[in-house]
Amino acid sequence: MARPRAFDRDQVLDIAIEVFRQKGFDGTSTDDLISAMQIGRQSLYATFGDKRSLYLEALRRYNTNSIVDLLDARREATSPRQTIEAVLFAFAEQAGQPSANACLGVNSICEFGTSDDDVVRINHESGQTLQRFLERNLRDAQSEGEVDKALDPKRAAQFIAVTLMGMKVSARAGADVAALRNIARMALLSLDRPS
Repeated sequence: MARPRAFDRDQVLDIAIEVFRQKGFDGTSTDDLISAMQIGRQSLYATFGDKRSLYLEALRRYNTNSIVDLLDARREATSPRQTIEAVLFAFAEQAGQPSANACLGVNSICEFGTSDDDVVRINHESGQTLQRFLERNLRDAQSEGEVDKALDPKRAAQFIAVTLMGMKVSARAGADVAALRNIARMALLSLDRPS
């Protein structure tokens, strides 16, 4: 008879996310994970499979949570443009905090590029969710006259998404909240109707 797990699966997965965020996939050893997660080697393998399987599950969870956090920023927005503004500024506030950690999603792109199909697929899925959200809000903002009607919503959404990614990298390089807010303001200016 198998012994029941003596740990919370989600809790130890969150710990693994933090380890991978700081050290990357290649820089993280199985011993690093076991030590941080405070579980045995057999428990790690029985619960998550190998290090790669754990990494993919951690990346999927991290990306999902990151998208949910971004989309939650819109709660108090009263218009589509304010929604985009809220997302950009909420991200600037969060990423610019000294306690903010590295972004596992961006790190995975930098570490793997397009060499790992599973990593590419996970990042693509979350990227598409963000893309659809931004496009929908940009179209609505155009309908309400809040942004330039000449903008291509798909290209503008790609620009905002890449701006968010650039803000993550800038934060990792030491940019503070004020610098990130300035980047957000410049991105918003790109949406404005010409005077």
